[in-house]
Amino acid sequence: MPRIVDAEQRRRELAAAVWRVIRRDGVTGASVRAVAREADTSMGALRHWFATQDALLRFAMLLVTERARARIEAVVGDGPLLPSHVLAVLEETLPLDDERRAEAEVWLALVARALVDPDLAALRDRAAADLHGLCSAVVVALTEAAEEPLGVDVPLEAERLYAVLDGLALHALTRPAALPADRARAVLEAHLAGLRGTPSIVPPSERGNGR
Repeated sequence: MPRIVDAEQRRRELAAAVWRVIRRDGVTGASVRAVAREADTSMGALRHWFATQDALLRFAMLLVTERARARIEAVVGDGPLLPSHVLAVLEETLPLDDERRAEAEVWLALVARALVDPDLAALRDRAAADLHGLCSAVVVALTEAAEEPLGVDVPLEAERLYAVLDGLALHALTRPAALPADRARAVLEAHLAGLRGTPSIVPPSERGNGR
């Protein structure tokens, strides 16, 4: 009997090979030949799924967003975004473990490539809009759950939360020794506490720990 190939699974396996090459050799090293070698397949077999390097890179970038979205949906489930979900949901956007660090490294490399690749730029902008929408939903969920009106400017606070996430992700990725996972969580928790109008929950020993 011929082996049945799961097309989507195979594409994801090949995208994972692209990730490994990008993390090791950079985007310029992620040629069809290099990826085929990494995936232990022939160039002809690889081109059956991805005709060009550009197609490979687009799918590799799309996979980053799909994986993050799947984790967020697993936290929230079928219901609305609740205040109890907020911290766990936002943590899924940060490189706080090996899996998310790999995603962030690939994402950062492909965002740089997006400066000269309109298709990657479109994926970048779509992901940015999704993250901004998530930030807005978080702000709304927290303010609606408050016992007293907080008078929050939702669009402004959504932009501020987006900037916090962006900054934490970049620093956790590029300066992991200076911003380990626990410290990144503490900063995020402190920001959310301020948004709720509650005292900061960052331990006193962590405050003022400038870098």
